[in-house]
Order: sequence, then C-alpha cells, then structure tokens
Amino acid sequence: MKTPKVLMLFFDGVGVGKKDQSRNPFYACKIPAVEKMLDGNIPHLRLKSYFSDSTFYSPINATLGIEGLPQSGTGQTALLCGMNASKFIGKHFGPYPYSTLRIILEGKNIFKLLHQKRKSIFYVNAYPPRYFEYVAAHQTRHTATALAWEMSGFKLNDFKQLQAGEALSADITGEKWNALGFPAVPILSPKEAGHRLVKFLEKYDFVFYEYFYTDHAGHSQSMEKAKEELTKIDELLSGVIESFDKKQMTMIITSDHGNFEDLSVKTHTRNPVPLIVYGKDAAHFAGKLKNIAHVAPAIVSLY
Repeated sequence: MKTPKVLMLFFDGVGVGKKDQSRNPFYACKIPAVEKMLDGNIPHLRLKSYFSDSTFYSPINATLGIEGLPQSGTGQTALLCGMNASKFIGKHFGPYPYSTLRIILEGKNIFKLLHQKRKSIFYVNAYPPRYFEYVAAHQTRHTATALAWEMSGFKLNDFKQLQAGEALSADITGEKWNALGFPAVPILSPKEAGHRLVKFLEKYDFVFYEYFYTDHAGHSQSMEKAKEELTKIDELLSGVIESFDKKQMTMIITSDHGNFEDLSVKTHTRNPVPLIVYGKDAAHFAGKLKNIAHVAPAIVSLY
C-alpha cells in the first residue's frame, strides 16, 4: 500500500456565509476552480454537504462550544492538534497562542505526529528576516503553525529556500518580497505557485501551506480587496488541479474561523468554516468531521 500524499491548504479567516453577493465575496467573484471541484456548487450556509467520486465538502464548526467569537490562536491550535483548545482554556484566544496553548502545540501537533510515523513532511511558507527579528524580540508573537513546526524540530524556510524555488511566499506570488528589499525573489503567477505545491507533494507525504491575507481582507471590509484575494486563491487552486493526480493525491482545504465570508462586519464570525477534500482519499473524510478539532486526527489516521 502506497503512503498517502496529502496537500493541506489553510486559508485564514474563511467561513461559510450567506448566498449574498453584497457581502459575501464567494458570490461576487468568479471562482471556476472551486466550482470545478464542487461540480458547480459554491459553499453557503444552506449547502450542508456534498460528496462525489473525488470531492467531499462539508461546513464544520469553528466555535467549539464556546461563547464569543472564535480567534486564531485557539482555532489554529485546535486545527493543528486535534484538540478543543478553546474548551481547554475556557475561551477563544488570539491571534497568537499564549503559554497554555503552546503546551498543546508542542505535545501533539500534526507535524510531530506524522514525523513520529516516519512520514516526510513539509511546511511550505518562507519567512523574511524581519519575522525572525520580530519573534526574537517578541517571543509571544509566533504564529501557531510556525511555532508547531519549530517545536517539531524543523527550521522555517527563509529567503534562501524561496529564491531557490524550494518554498512558497506567504502572498502566493512573491511580489511582497520586493517591497522588503529582496528583488531577486522570482515572481510567480498564482497558477505557477499551484504547480509548485504539487511538485512538493511529489517529494513529501504531507505538505502544508497557509495563507492569511484572506483574514486581512475580511477585516478591511473591502469587497474589491476580497475579490482580489479570492481570485488569486482560485488561480492557485487551478494550478494545483492542473498538475494534480487525484487518483494518488489528496488536497484538504479548510480554515480556523469565519470573517472573509461576511464583509458587513469587521470582526470574526461564528459561521462554520468550509472543509473541502479533493482527490484520492475524499471518502475517508465523508461524514466524520464535525468541527475543526477533528481535522488533524482524520489526516493522521490516513497514515
């Protein structure tokens, strides 16, 4: 039996909203790649689930039974560790994980669990020097994913890996690196970035990429900015699908909390988040996941 090949794409702050083009970018923007995966469907609150030979879709709970608005610190910890972090500390907390959440991240994050199973894993994102400088001066400002990766014994990608084509920029294309003083970083189209993700998947068993500009766009309440982000993401997905072997590979798309799907509010929302599983092991996830804390255990159980 071949080892599963799983690409996990985490889009920060993307919930499932109403079918309303005035406030939900998913209904104000053309997203052909998403529609292709879902056979013409676009996630909305009344679409409870969808399953075909190669795709499973379901909205999953991000509130985790706790009052208030979900936050990234607890949401991402739950997503990465398979534990209800909000319930454990009695509240939603974020954006960054604090001391108690760090204990959870260090103990049972998905990177560590897969590494213990002797699977080859890769966290794609590259970080600029100013991130490392900032974290060195503000230890509590580490993102959950970066923290989990380092706690698992791995180093974060930097400028050198990105320049060599061995990582991917947090903005997908690499354009923002020029503004940081790195003109030598090759600029990719979103579709080319999608092709690169599949190349990584050919080398590793589990590949993780996160994109947080969706959360920024949601907080901005700008429909134009949100449409730009969604178009970029859809083109990235188009590139993945073009070079993706869905008989051998699986792509998982999800988030930590709602925000982007409802631009009528500046805050996060209590909406569910989408879970889209595309490819070989879509059936493995069908009907099993009710909330974001169920994602990591379901992935680990594949191996």
